[in-house]
Amino acid sequence: MRKIFVTGIGTDIGKTVVSAIIVEALKADYWKPVQSGTFYSTDSDTIKRLISNEVSVIHPEAYRLKEHKSPHEAAANENIKIDPEAIVLPDSSNETLVIEGAGGVMVPLNENYFIIDLIKKFDAEVIVVIQNYLGSINHSLLTIDALKHRGIKITGLVFNGSPHAPSKEIILRYSQLSFIAWITKENEIDKTVISKYKNDFENI
Repeated sequence: MRKIFVTGIGTDIGKTVVSAIIVEALKADYWKPVQSGTFYSTDSDTIKRLISNEVSVIHPEAYRLKEHKSPHEAAANENIKIDPEAIVLPDSSNETLVIEGAGGVMVPLNENYFIIDLIKKFDAEVIVVIQNYLGSINHSLLTIDALKHRGIKITGLVFNGSPHAPSKEIILRYSQLSFIAWITKENEIDKTVISKYKNDFENI
């Protein structure tokens, strides 16, 4: 099974939208291992709302945490300690599983285990989602370096939000990674938007 881990350079960067596009483009299964902030909704719920195909399966989370906080803090507030050994890949007959992380690669799951360790454990390839803002070049290159340092394969980069050519240029030049797509800012994210971008991801 091909495992594509969608991570980002921070929180609220657009990982769920990119995950939905990949799920739709590849008719892949989807899994969010650790979800915090379930008071409001879940990323799994969003994926269900955004995809149109009837093949993809949305697998249940290993941990569902109520508060919209870093997973290690949200878990501690519920007297839970996240055990990485309890986070196992779901049974799936699909050829591809899209795994969405929580926040960025250095988000802690407990005192000494981070999202990047989960990626390494699953031996997954990574797609990094980048949003343009002041400081995003630094956050992007640090994320990329952290992944490369651990020998994790990066399939490519997805840029999200208002286009900014100078940022894109320096990130691609320094990282020497593939550019997959630029997702422009949309007034509303719905199935039509997901379908609009899926062709960009069919050959990843």
